[in-house]
Amino acid sequence: MLPEKFPSLMQNDNSGFFKEVYRVTCLVPEGRVTTYGAIARYLGTAGSARMVGWALNNCHADGEFIPAHRVVNRNGILTGKHHFGTTGAMEQLLANENIRVENDRVVDFAALFWDPCSELG
Repeated sequence: MLPEKFPSLMQNDNSGFFKEVYRVTCLVPEGRVTTYGAIARYLGTAGSARMVGWALNNCHADGEFIPAHRVVNRNGILTGKHHFGTTGAMEQLLANENIRVENDRVVDFAALFWDPCSELG
């Protein structure tokens, strides 16, 4: 259940907030990663990183490919890996883009981090 303080974000029809999260996620370049918080800040909703995660956890039902595997937590940890069918799928998708993961954490996270606030303005 979503927190009541986010009633406008409780849509799961790819409109509003979800649609914006998906749009930004699709802009993350192959071979780079961003964070739930960075997307939230870019969207002007700092503090709603969990809501970004919730949106991405539901993007698989959309039918359109959203590269949610490129979004990790602020420490580079694959906290969303359980939403990819198998626990190894997110890591494999990252490996396919030459992103190394060890112990569920992106190696060289700082070098691979893509910040939409600085990249998109």
